[in-house]
Amino acid sequence: MASVALATLPLALSAQRYAGGLVDKTVAVVGNEMIALSDIESEVTMARAQGQSSDRNMRCELLENVMIDKLFLMQARLDSLEVNADNVENELQNRLDQVRTSLGGDDKVEEYFGKPLYRLRLEWRERFQDQSLTQQERQKIAGRVPEITPYDVRQYLDTANVDDLPLVPIKYQLSQICIYPDREAANLAVKERLLSIRERIINGERFATLARLYSEDPGSARRGGELGLASKSIFWPAFSDAAMSLKPGIISQIVETPDGFHLIEVLEKSGDMFNARHILLKPKYTDEDRERAFKTLDSLKTEIAAKAITFELAARFYSEDLPTKTNGGQMADPYTGSSYYEIDQMKPQDYIAVRDLKEGEISDPVESLDNEGRNGNTVYKILRVDKIIPAHPATYENDFTQLADQVRAERQQMEIDKFIDEKIKSTYIVIDPIFADCDFSRSGWSEKIRKD
Repeated sequence: MASVALATLPLALSAQRYAGGLVDKTVAVVGNEMIALSDIESEVTMARAQGQSSDRNMRCELLENVMIDKLFLMQARLDSLEVNADNVENELQNRLDQVRTSLGGDDKVEEYFGKPLYRLRLEWRERFQDQSLTQQERQKIAGRVPEITPYDVRQYLDTANVDDLPLVPIKYQLSQICIYPDREAANLAVKERLLSIRERIINGERFATLARLYSEDPGSARRGGELGLASKSIFWPAFSDAAMSLKPGIISQIVETPDGFHLIEVLEKSGDMFNARHILLKPKYTDEDRERAFKTLDSLKTEIAAKAITFELAARFYSEDLPTKTNGGQMADPYTGSSYYEIDQMKPQDYIAVRDLKEGEISDPVESLDNEGRNGNTVYKILRVDKIIPAHPATYENDFTQLADQVRAERQQMEIDKFIDEKIKSTYIVIDPIFADCDFSRSGWSEKIRKD
C-alpha cells in the first residue's frame, strides 16, 4: 500500500517513553472512533508473531487498514448489525492456538506481548467483534451489486483488453481404476515394529534416540521426535486424545491416525496444550503388492483397448477407490467438487502419468497417492484422459462462470471503493502528523493530517 517509507515515525516513537515502553497516544480519530498508537503497535507485534516480515512501511499500511475498518464499523453500527458470537469465539480460539503454538506456551505469549493472557483475550475478542461487524458491512455493501447477467459478461468482453482477461490454465478431466496394496498385512507389520521399539524404550533405551533412528516424521525426528508445546487442536483428534490422557514419561500404546502409526511420550502439559515426542511409522508395501497390482491393471488396460470391456465398467467392477468407482472411475477434486483439474491440483505422480497423453488415451500403471492423511496413502492405478482444455484467455462460451465471477468481483470492489472514498470526505477524520510522510493508497487521507 504505502510506497514511501515513514522516516519520521521511528524518531517520534523513540522520543515518547513510558514505564517499560512507549507513551500511548491517539494517532487518529475517525468519526467517534479513536485509534491509539498502542493499537498500531499491537498489530505490528501480531504480524511479527505470525511470521510476517516488517519494513518501514508497515505502520502506514496498518494505520490505513484500521481507519478503513473504522469507516465500515461505524456504518455497521448505524445499520444495527449484530456480532456473530460463534465466529468471534472460533476466531479467538484459532488465534490463541496459533500464537501459543508458534511462541511456545502461555508464558511465552505473555512475555512476547507484554500483557497477561486474560487481557489479550479481552482485547482480541473485542477486535474480532469489531471485525465481525466490519465484514458484515463489507458484504452488505458488496451485495448492492445486482446479479451478473450474460449481457454484463458480453459487455465486459467487448470493452476489456485481451491481455486483461483472466488466463484459464490447462485443465484435465480424468478417470481412474485403483488397486490398493495389502493394507492389512502392511499395518500388521508396522504395528509389530512399533511394539518392538516400545519394548526397547520400556527396557531403558531413550525415546529420543530411537525417534532419530526410526521415525518417519522428518520435521520432528531430527529433534528426537519432539513436537514442541502446541495446542491439541492442531493434531489429529486420535493423537491429541492419546497425548492428553498420558502422564509425562509414560509411553502410549500404538496410536493410529491418517498419517500412520505413532508411539507418543508426553513431556509437558499446560491446559489444552502439550509437548510430546512421537515416533511415526508408515505402512510399507512389498514388491509383490506392486507387481500383483500392476499385472491386474495392465490386463485391464489391454482388455479396454481391445474393447472387451469399457473403462467405466472395469472401474465399477475392479477399482477399489470407493469415491470414483461408482462414477465409472471419473475423478473429482475433493476440495472443489469440479471434475476438471489444473496441474497444481493433481498429484505429481498422476500428472507425470498423463502429461504426454491425448484425449481418450490410458496411462501405464503408476504408483500414486490417494487423498487420505496429510500426504496420502499408496495406491496403484491407471488413468484415462477424458478431456483436455488447453490454456487460453477466458471465453464466453467455455468460461462464463469465471468471467461472471470476475465482473462481479470488480463491481463489488468499485462499490466498496466508492463507499470508502465518500466516507473519507464526509467523516470527521484527524491523523497525527507523525504519519505525514505516509504515501497512503487513497489520496483523501492526506487532507486529514493535522497541521501542527
